[in-house]
Amino acid sequence: MADKKNRRHRFERLHSPTLRSWTEPSGPQARKLPQAAEIDCGWGRLIFAHTFSDPQGLADALCHEERGRRDVALYVPDPHVVLSKRPQELFLDPSDTYRLWLSDYRPAAMPPRGFVVRRLQSEAEAAEINRIYAARQMVPVDPDFVWRHRGSRVLTYLVAVDEVSGEIIGTATGVDHRNAFADPENGSSLWCLAVAPQSPHPGVGQALTEYLAGHFLARGRAFMDLSVLHENRQAIALYAKMGFQRIPAFCIKHKNPINEPLFMGPSVSETLNPYAAIIVDEARRRGIVVEILDAANGFFALSHGGRTVHCRESLSQLTDAVAMSRCDDKEVTWRILQYAGLRLPRQRQAGDAADNAAFLAECGALVVKPARGEQGKGVCVNLRTLDEVTEAVEKARQICAKVLLEEYVPGQDLRVIVIDFAVVAAAVRRPPCVVGNGRHTVRELIEKQSRRRAAATGGESTIPLDAETERCVMASGHRMDEVLPAQKLLTVRDTANLHTGATIHDLTDQVHPELKQAAVAAARALDIPVVGLDFIVPKGVDSPEYVIIEANERPGLANHEPAPTAQRFIDLLFPQTVR
Repeated sequence: MADKKNRRHRFERLHSPTLRSWTEPSGPQARKLPQAAEIDCGWGRLIFAHTFSDPQGLADALCHEERGRRDVALYVPDPHVVLSKRPQELFLDPSDTYRLWLSDYRPAAMPPRGFVVRRLQSEAEAAEINRIYAARQMVPVDPDFVWRHRGSRVLTYLVAVDEVSGEIIGTATGVDHRNAFADPENGSSLWCLAVAPQSPHPGVGQALTEYLAGHFLARGRAFMDLSVLHENRQAIALYAKMGFQRIPAFCIKHKNPINEPLFMGPSVSETLNPYAAIIVDEARRRGIVVEILDAANGFFALSHGGRTVHCRESLSQLTDAVAMSRCDDKEVTWRILQYAGLRLPRQRQAGDAADNAAFLAECGALVVKPARGEQGKGVCVNLRTLDEVTEAVEKARQICAKVLLEEYVPGQDLRVIVIDFAVVAAAVRRPPCVVGNGRHTVRELIEKQSRRRAAATGGESTIPLDAETERCVMASGHRMDEVLPAQKLLTVRDTANLHTGATIHDLTDQVHPELKQAAVAAARALDIPVVGLDFIVPKGVDSPEYVIIEANERPGLANHEPAPTAQRFIDLLFPQTVR
């Protein structure tokens, strides 16, 4: 074993492109490399820096980056020399490079469950890849580019597909160095590994990585490299578990708006939650002065052109106290929207047991919620017995003395964002669910899914292990300590609130025009410039049927990326900065 490690160490010293110097002499013993090798990956060029003959040529190539793209120069010899050629335009990427030697690769003993990994198969899947990129704040790729290159011997596009829903929940791209530029080292690399934030399955990223490793092993490649941000501890731990080893390879990138967080240093938004940070970052990009007043609660002030606007996340001084109070009390919201002629579920205040029982009999199923409250606290959905209603009312009264009973309307939960009386984004919110694997209990699956939701949302979304979750699990005929059968999908809460683990799926372009008109009419009735309206759509977002159940005066704009919610918010506050 020691001899094998020594041979590997000598191989790395002799063959790692990162150890080559620009001053390395040429001659019969020099490795034969093509000159200035680069490939178009859709999001930008992958530039093989060690194939350039001089640092100036590499620096110049990076500075010819097209607008809206992100070029990457990998395997840069003497990066300090390259940076010295264009110091105002280039920067050293704060990422580490890891290598998996494919001769040592062994696939996981347990194949993934609940999803499959395979090659790209349709144009629709190419578009879905772009959707995941957008959700992960990655550079978009033209779906036509992806589809045209589906049979490429250089680029390999993989997708992870949910076996139940058929949704694309992950993607990765492989680059074959041998086919790209006759790489004498016979290498390959992995790029653009991304998992949909709403995926209920564990191990999607690992499964994509393992599939690609097996793909390149079958082609006879020697290794597979990847680049990962140095502070991404979760990903680095995964790669280490899979056998990747860090190598001394460096990346250089061009200073552009996409790369700005990598070379500008710590942002003032780092201390803020995602809902405040998305607005602050957009303001800074426009040259608006930002003052953080209370980071813990999302308070900040924006100043431009001698004018200052104070905000708490998406709630600004442009929303007056009257409009805010209309949304703060859900009963008041209901009355105003009813007066405006909009469709609403039946509603009344909770009363004594006889009154509550009569309303339950009238509606068949109820929603119980505090008249004032947020983030889904104290809300119970689809209650069908008087005992359930009574218990839920007592729970809701811990949040607010006034409790509302509302007709339960089955259907999709649609959040519509209206800014300056125009619909900017619309997304379906789905209650949190877990998928069984035949090994873990319901409780363990919830804990794992909750950790994934927290990681995907900056800690804003988790699934509470409380009485309401236990009630929903039991109502589905299961127990918290029961091992859930493989591929069994279990909804663990009835409410679709993001703070309690729900997932959000952008459908802005698919929403029926009548739903958009109703959203704008509701915003005008409430006379509020920024609002998140909660609809229930019984027949889907492409149908005109709806009821409006709530209005949120401080909607989370970050939940709707890549829709331009933060941009439209800043447009409203400072129209002179519109680009």
